[in-house]
Amino acid sequence: MISQFFVLSQRGDNIVFRDYRGEVPKGSAEIFFRKVKFWKDDGDGDAPPVFDFGYVQTTSTELLKSYVFNEPVVVDPAQFLPLGSAGIFTAKRMPVTTIAKSVVANERGGRKREEIFVDIIEKMSVTFNSSGYILTSEIDGTIQLKSYLTGNPEIRLALNEEVSIGRGGGSAYDYGLGTGAVILDDCNFHESVHLDSFDVDRTLSLVPTDGEFPVMNYRITQEFKPPFRINSLIEEAGPLKAGVIIKVRADFPSSIIADKILVQIPLPPYTTRVSFELEPGAVGNTTDFKEANKRIEWGLKKIVGGSEHTLHAKLTFSQESHGNITKDAGPVSMTFTIPMFNSSRLQVKYLHITKKSKSYNPYRWVRYVTHSNSYVARL
Repeated sequence: MISQFFVLSQRGDNIVFRDYRGEVPKGSAEIFFRKVKFWKDDGDGDAPPVFDFGYVQTTSTELLKSYVFNEPVVVDPAQFLPLGSAGIFTAKRMPVTTIAKSVVANERGGRKREEIFVDIIEKMSVTFNSSGYILTSEIDGTIQLKSYLTGNPEIRLALNEEVSIGRGGGSAYDYGLGTGAVILDDCNFHESVHLDSFDVDRTLSLVPTDGEFPVMNYRITQEFKPPFRINSLIEEAGPLKAGVIIKVRADFPSSIIADKILVQIPLPPYTTRVSFELEPGAVGNTTDFKEANKRIEWGLKKIVGGSEHTLHAKLTFSQESHGNITKDAGPVSMTFTIPMFNSSRLQVKYLHITKKSKSYNPYRWVRYVTHSNSYVARL
């Protein structure tokens, strides 16, 4: 399994970047670039094209259930073979029911709480030029279903009727008026989904199993409005000094709040000291100069829609840049999470559950969240 794939320029800039698994630390592209660039210095020949230690190629849910528990279970160790290279494939499976239990407390009297969760999760990749204009943009989305309904009743999930698949027609996005078609480049569905009426009214029907699974995966490369705009500038301020300005603007409604924001920028390798200046009234912001890898980190606790935030940094160098400062620094990268927001405007219009009786009224939860996958601004 590939964790990340990227194509780098001769100076180490990300031309193409894709993070498939999300478990590799940030800065892996830079680490890879430096390993390849200085590989011959160690006299080991050409650098290999791939660095991976590999993963066990067993992803069967039924097999993995034997080793995943939400509650402690007392077992006799003699029943299991050693979990060595072969043991994990030959050990006897023990039935596990706790994996599908609801995370919410049961109803009074010990009855299981009937509920179903639908999550629209979007991972966004955007690249800006130094002036803030979009160079590339893409959304990888998933409609995730988590069901805790007894009897596995049939459900119907209705999406926007404006959803279209393929590159036919244009698109318009206006957060204030809520207009614009949702154009998917491609999509795929879980095997349990019936598409009999999808072409007519964009409705999905299925009988969900216990637990969590993706109902639909989709990809969007058509024009959409990114939630943040990043403008950055770095320029010399003397023989051994330079200044950095980073501006982040939130282009979404003021009722939405983003959190877990981290802005990073690699600096020239000859940077020795950095001093920061934040805007007046900034609360919950953190700044740090990671001297080991010559990187600025700017953390923001939250960003309210419609607001703009600015960071000023003064750099001190151990040698003159000789006009190469923009080549030796950047690009600016940003990570964030925005609850109850999605740029694609894909929506669940309604969630219908087949009733077993008039009193059957399970809890329904529909949630939206946007994460950054690769959000980069060039200097």
